[in-house]
Amino acid sequence: MWKQAAFSTVSRLLLHPWFRLRRGLTLGVRVAVRDDEGRIFLVRHSYAPGWLLPGGGVERGETADEAARRELMEESGIETNGPLRLFGLYANDNNFAGDHVALYVVDDFEQGPRPGSLEIVEAGFFSPAALPEGVTSGTLRRLEEIAGRRPPDTRW
Repeated sequence: MWKQAAFSTVSRLLLHPWFRLRRGLTLGVRVAVRDDEGRIFLVRHSYAPGWLLPGGGVERGETADEAARRELMEESGIETNGPLRLFGLYANDNNFAGDHVALYVVDDFEQGPRPGSLEIVEAGFFSPAALPEGVTSGTLRRLEEIAGRRPPDTRW
């Protein structure tokens, strides 16, 4: 009995941190917001090329849902009405080893003023038939999946 307790303590104090470092998983969120006209909301960051779905990293102590709502408000001024719909969970190893992205879809929201930010240089709603130049390939694939024109993938 004492051996099991000792192993449990050693495991918790030594092995768990080692596994955490070794396996190194990060989690981010992206949100596909569609308005009544079927347009999609995209942002362009100051620090990364291309147009993207709004989103960012999940912080310690925060759920993916909470992170999605926070990032959406920070980047767009959009507040969701009701629950978010989880569309998929993707491995994002091409951009960052061990990274995963949870993609949510929102159709019911209120648009407030977009907060001023050094992070977002441009943002707006775009028709899927007239997307701005430079939409990232991952974003284009996700939009195709959401529209039902492409089967969902497991990689971003």
